[in-house]
Amino acid sequence: MSLLEVEAVNTLYGDAHVLFDVSLRVEENEVVALLGRNGAGKTTTLRTIMGVLAPRSGAIRLAGKPIQGLAPSKIARLGMQLVPEERAVFGGLTVEENLRVASLTAPAAWPLDRIWEVFPRLKERRTARGRTLSGGEQQMLAIARALIRDARILLLDEPFEGLAPLIVRDLVALTRRLAGEGRTIVVVEQNVAAVLSLADRVYGFNNGHVVYEGAAAALRADPAPMRGVMGLAE
Repeated sequence: MSLLEVEAVNTLYGDAHVLFDVSLRVEENEVVALLGRNGAGKTTTLRTIMGVLAPRSGAIRLAGKPIQGLAPSKIARLGMQLVPEERAVFGGLTVEENLRVASLTAPAAWPLDRIWEVFPRLKERRTARGRTLSGGEQQMLAIARALIRDARILLLDEPFEGLAPLIVRDLVALTRRLAGEGRTIVVVEQNVAAVLSLADRVYGFNNGHVVYEGAAAALRADPAPMRGVMGLAE
C-alpha cells in the first residue's frame, strides 16, 4: 500500500473538465515531482488531493484511508499539508506568530526550537512581520508552517517560483535535507533541473492527463521523453 494513492480522478472547474482519469502513487519517504507546461493540471492535482477542489469521480487514499470529499482541514489533521504557490503568510503577524497560529490545531506540533534548527534564518527573523520578509524567507516560513504541524506528506506548489538562483539553491538544499530525513514530498515546479535533482520519480502532465511516469534518474540521463511530450526547455 502506497502512502498516497490517486486513482482515476476527474476534476472540473465549473463545466470545464480539467483533470482526466489522473492516477499516481507516492510511497513513504519518496519525493515525487509533477512536471509539465503551465495549465497542464499539476496545481489542480495538488488542490484536488488536498480537498480544496472536490473530484467529480475517482478515489484518493492517504495511508489506505479514503480522503476524497473531505474538507482540507480534516485532511490536514490526517497528516498532509499543502504549501501553496502564493505562500499565504499572514503579513501582519510576525514569523513566530505565523508559526504559533499554524500549530494551534496540530495534533502533535513541533516545538519552535525544532523549527529554528531547520530554519536558522527564520529564527533570526522571528520578530519580523510577514510582509517584510523576502520572497525566499516567505517560502521558508510557508514550509515551516507545514512542518510545525508534523506533516507526514508535504505538497509543494512551485516552491522556487520567482526566486533568485542563490535562494533557489538554498531551498533545494533544504528540500533535499527534508527528504533525507524521511519526509515524503510531492512537488510541482517549473525549474526542471532543480526538481530533478531532488525527485525519485516523475509524473508528466499534459492537458489534464498523466502522459509520463518514470524515474527521475532516467530523465536526468535523457530528458528527451519529457521534452518531446511536453515541450520542456533545454
